Amino acid sequence: MTRDGRLPAAVRRDLLCPCTGRLGLSACHGGADVKPFIYDPPNETMPREELEQFQLERLQSTIYRCYRNVQFYGSVMRDLQLTPDDFTTLEDLRRLPFTTKEHLRNSYPYGMFAVPLREVRRIHSSSGSTGVAIVVGYTANDLDHWTGLVARNLAAAGVTDEDVVQIFFGFGLFSGGFGLHQGAERIGASVLPASTADIHKQISVMQDFRTTILVGTPSYARQIAETIAESDISVQSLSLKGGLFGAEPWSERTRQIIEENLVITALDIYGLAELGGPGVAGECPFKCGLHIAEDHFIAEVIDPETGEVLEAGREGELVLTAIHKEAFPLLRYRTGDITTLHIEPCECGRTHARMSRVYRRTDDMIAIRGVKVFPADIQAEIEDMEGVGSRMQIVLDREGHEDTIEVQIELTRPPAGGGLSSLDRQRQATQDRLGDFLRMPVRVRFVEPSTLAPLGEKTTMVVDNRNG
Repeated sequence: MTRDGRLPAAVRRDLLCPCTGRLGLSACHGGADVKPFIYDPPNETMPREELEQFQLERLQSTIYRCYRNVQFYGSVMRDLQLTPDDFTTLEDLRRLPFTTKEHLRNSYPYGMFAVPLREVRRIHSSSGSTGVAIVVGYTANDLDHWTGLVARNLAAAGVTDEDVVQIFFGFGLFSGGFGLHQGAERIGASVLPASTADIHKQISVMQDFRTTILVGTPSYARQIAETIAESDISVQSLSLKGGLFGAEPWSERTRQIIEENLVITALDIYGLAELGGPGVAGECPFKCGLHIAEDHFIAEVIDPETGEVLEAGREGELVLTAIHKEAFPLLRYRTGDITTLHIEPCECGRTHARMSRVYRRTDDMIAIRGVKVFPADIQAEIEDMEGVGSRMQIVLDREGHEDTIEVQIELTRPPAGGGLSSLDRQRQATQDRLGDFLRMPVRVRFVEPSTLAPLGEKTTMVVDNRNG
């Protein structure tokens, strides 16, 4: 980079798409033929053997600090008669038990911090909608490293200092908006912190400020895409070329709708509040998995029932160890996300392991009338239906001694023909399809957009009132 933080002109020329002549990855789907810009080549393309040695050195340093500065980890290791000197290989990490969300909640608010509060420059937290909030601290170095990690994800999507990035994640205690904002600024892009403005305002901003990159939740991006498709706005009049979407599971069908209606390349990004937010992993345009920042995290996949570490390629629960965080290091944290790991290098040139896209969680599975159901499967069924949005909420209740299930779905546009009769026919058709899919009676209720959660924020997928 030049001293003013801009990409060198030669690099910008290398990013010209041969299909369109536009800067950045192609908005047509030939963009995968262009080698994506790698923001941090020494680390992102490090040979595997060197990377593992690098991980070990950072792991040993992190374990030493956790042992000395985090009471929880110090007690765990002493109970197991372990000291930092016992960790001489990456495999030795398996000698430690898992850290869970419950451990973090029991340490609320600052019990897991590894530095004094005077060294913490920022605090984010989870919403606490399902229990005590999880509080995460960042030192100045943590913020700098986090910004660099998010910049990697943005750069992989072709973002340069000539882009205008419109962010419709919420800004607040939720870390997503801030993380992407910082990463885009690090690259030198112009940032529009549109936050959770309504859809028509988002589209207006897109038009007026010539947005090139969209960043936010995929469900909101889909609503924007469908709204534009049904309007008299010509997508060719927009300057869009790409988007990064995350914070909730999304299907290939939703990706297809976003890409076709907006004529962009839509990529998945992954992060979680406990590990600092976005920047843990992200797709490149080859879309063959999300590249994990392995110089900052050690990834394992385990059998969620036995805790056994699984070999690459087998599906299980993702476990992450943060090896380069000062304020809030976590050892063997069970994310609850179901994925697979792939360690062979990607065509894009990155050598870090890739994780498959996350559609399900270990704690998502619900039992209804003795049948095991994953909400993501219901959502995938809904996303295949015409005229129905992708944002939904499952409400479980009990009538007498029998479980009931109601699926509330945000209706993004009125059914063809209009009127209450058309709406009722669509509701009945949706209800019948879900009933056939689940093999049990289902009630469907359509609700207005933003009813289940503010636009741009993720919804609570399941509300279980059966024990209330």
